[in-house]
Amino acid sequence: MNPKNLSPKQLSFYTALALAVPVSILLYAVEKRWLFAVISFVILLTGAYVLISFVLDNFIYRKIKLIYKFIYQTKATKREETYYKYILPKKSIGEVTEDVEAWAQENQKQVEQLKANEQFRREFLQNLSHEFKTPIFTIQSYVDTLLQDEPENPALRRKFLEKTARNVDRLTNLLADLDEISSLERGELVLVKTNFVIQDLLKDTFESISIKAEPKSIRFSIKKGCEAPIVVHADKEKIRQIVLNLFENAIKYGKHNGSIKAGIYRTDDKRILIEISDDGVGIAEKNLPRIFERFYRTDIGRSMDATGSGLGLAICKHIIEAHNQTIHIRSTQDVGTTIGFTLRAKKD
Repeated sequence: MNPKNLSPKQLSFYTALALAVPVSILLYAVEKRWLFAVISFVILLTGAYVLISFVLDNFIYRKIKLIYKFIYQTKATKREETYYKYILPKKSIGEVTEDVEAWAQENQKQVEQLKANEQFRREFLQNLSHEFKTPIFTIQSYVDTLLQDEPENPALRRKFLEKTARNVDRLTNLLADLDEISSLERGELVLVKTNFVIQDLLKDTFESISIKAEPKSIRFSIKKGCEAPIVVHADKEKIRQIVLNLFENAIKYGKHNGSIKAGIYRTDDKRILIEISDDGVGIAEKNLPRIFERFYRTDIGRSMDATGSGLGLAICKHIIEAHNQTIHIRSTQDVGTTIGFTLRAKKD
């Protein structure tokens, strides 16, 4: 007998037995008749068992049923009513305690998740305000200058207008990124998957932005052993968008005379791992868990890149997840960063 796992009927029986035995012994001691003591024992055991079982079932376990209904907070179906009526009373108090504790833990997790979501919402609004505020205030200052005290020098006036136009472009890009990530989160992304050689895509993409790498003399190469063409099955233009974003970040945060290297590996028959590594400033370990959040940028990143939207990596993550694949990051400050993602291997 495990006292921690008694059913209601067992509890009723053992309680009735605990009452019947000493009373029967006392009656035998008084009357000195075995038959009378045995009959009394049977009557007491039966009566006490029925009474205690009735009390447990109709009072205590009725309350327990209410607790279960409160936990699940739903209108019970006929099957659930049967469960509450016939099956639930077989549970021990210990099992009910475990169920309640599990429910409390689950609710605690939900409360913590709500708190985290609220914190994320506040940070998102704060970051969104910051990203919009800078270009808007810049535009406002240039426009006010032109309206109130228009420069007589045409070259200066043109300079102000060009800076205004650049900030307007920044706002336009920010709104475009917001619109894209909203579509991705709503699941509206339509993927046009084809087979293509991933090495060719990497080379073509870097070549298209190589002019941005020239001031820092940053070179791109494919790691030794990864040169053999590997065909993947994905949306080529969306993957190009991801690679372009990763290359741009590697150039922004890369060091002079640095390098960007790409590794392509077969993890199994179905997946290909693509990793893009740089030898730039790197990212502190504490910031890595949040690096794919919308608008999240480290202090170093924000100071080095005042024009980005902070949505690039979040968009990359959504695109990869739309392919039912994964993306990850490894980084060490002053050593460099590696971002890897998987794609489906060639589909026949």
